[in-house]
Amino acid sequence: MNKVYTGEFGCLKSFETQKPPFDAKNPFLAPVIVNRKLNKAGNRHLMHLEVDITGSKIRYESGDHVAVYPTNDTAIVNKLGQILGVDLDTVISLNNLDEESNKKHPFPCPTTYRTALTHYLDIIHPPRTNVLYELAQYATDPKDQENMRKMASSAPEGKALYQSFVLEDNRNILAILEDLPSLRPPIDHLCELMPRLQARYYSIASSSKVHPNSIHICAVLVEYTTKTGRLTKGVATTWLKNKLVADNGHKSTVPMYIRKSQFRLPFKASNPVIMVGPGTGIAPFMGFIQERGWLKEQGKEVGETVLYFGCRHKNEDYLYQEDLEEAEKTGVITKLNVAFSRDQEQKVYVQHLLRTNKEDLWRQIHTDNAHIYICGDARNMARDVQTAFYEIAEELGGMTRTQATDYIKKLMTKGRYSQDVWS
Repeated sequence: MNKVYTGEFGCLKSFETQKPPFDAKNPFLAPVIVNRKLNKAGNRHLMHLEVDITGSKIRYESGDHVAVYPTNDTAIVNKLGQILGVDLDTVISLNNLDEESNKKHPFPCPTTYRTALTHYLDIIHPPRTNVLYELAQYATDPKDQENMRKMASSAPEGKALYQSFVLEDNRNILAILEDLPSLRPPIDHLCELMPRLQARYYSIASSSKVHPNSIHICAVLVEYTTKTGRLTKGVATTWLKNKLVADNGHKSTVPMYIRKSQFRLPFKASNPVIMVGPGTGIAPFMGFIQERGWLKEQGKEVGETVLYFGCRHKNEDYLYQEDLEEAEKTGVITKLNVAFSRDQEQKVYVQHLLRTNKEDLWRQIHTDNAHIYICGDARNMARDVQTAFYEIAEELGGMTRTQATDYIKKLMTKGRYSQDVWS
């Protein structure tokens, strides 16, 4: 049994005897020292976690990402074992028969089905068409078999079926097995086809100048009901939410490593910074603000530090309100601009506040060499914010839209307009 992987990534027993350097293949098990709910009300769960990296030799800079390896929900793993009629504690090795391939196994082996489904395989994302095509052969009902093959084809009706049955209804592999009772593939083939469970990246919400021995994470719990009435939970955020500081006398730990980023404060502290981060997009800016405060304490000349933050309601999800207001009081934040989108008739977002302060912004960007940072939702917010900057450049810089677009593009190439966005 001591030769069997129980969740480690690179080498056996690496979770028992931890040796630096720590990276994707050799993550550090960081104890959770703080896990608190950030929002005061509302039906969402926004959380602030702190993990301890004392003695790990891990270094980070404000703006870096912390990568964590989550594990799948035990209930889902158990249900998969049940539905496929498998003893999950069977020890297995999946060996690659392709001589040419440099990958000997799809995940660390030997291990158990339970470990593979818990730590190594992505069983939550809707499966891709090639997986359905491969599994179709095991459906005993010809109709099911035909539909699964159709979904994997390039025919328009097949694509539409995959779009509605798998993607829109958000069916993971368990939901597909539940809804197609004739489909009972061998678990070995399933383990071979499932993609690897990937690390999740979070913008670090602390500065190593102020917190050299801990890393702060700010995240929102992903939870929603699909069209088929199933409650779907985000793998990583559900797992993080349950990482209580002390669990039955044991310290909860998170396997993690650092991913370096280009999202950096300006080299010259005297340059102004404009930070736009609604929702959990505030995370890296908590690190930036701590760092600017620290530089001030060192007697450095620190430029204007302007924050644009947005949330739904002031009394529900104004994240880090006390910290931010305190930082404004002590002058670490020069100007704190907050948009509460749903506290009044008309929705107010961060891009509206940018337009309100256009004269100040244009001076900071055009005359004072300010650096602009945007963090958060890529789909709408980042695009709308960029448009607001185009409009300010058009209006106050007397440019055409094409010139304004080029102007902002130039800022990007110079490293003065940085984005840390996700969809």
